[in-house]
Amino acid sequence: MPQFACFLSISPLALAASITLAGAASSPRKPQALTVSPASADAQDYPDGRVPFTATGTFNSPPTPVSPLQASWGVAAEQDGNYGPTTAVSIDANGVAQCSAGASGVYAIGAWVQKNPGSPTCELVGVFGEPICNSVFGTAQITCP
Repeated sequence: MPQFACFLSISPLALAASITLAGAASSPRKPQALTVSPASADAQDYPDGRVPFTATGTFNSPPTPVSPLQASWGVAAEQDGNYGPTTAVSIDANGVAQCSAGASGVYAIGAWVQKNPGSPTCELVGVFGEPICNSVFGTAQITCP
């Protein structure tokens, strides 16, 4: 009978520990920062003018950093002191940017990920089309000849 009493006294402790560990394990990783590399690139220095950009994310728990990080991508151009969407540069889902024929100048490349995946979509949109109230983003530049 003493063995059974010992089991009963240990069981609540084991249950509490397993609940605590389960709660810690289910805590989602969240991105804290995002950088884009190269920070600046000249399209004429790359084959066919295709510049591969890479997003790197820093998270609140390991593994961190993560590179390459799957991110959303966009391009913006300065127009009258403000940045806005442009068709002078295209960028694909893998972060490869290319200048359109006749484009010249410096353009901003943006990459972003959601801070809280699965949360409601944000109504405030930034210059790259990113939802700014729920995103971590980074920028770089591309120069078109």
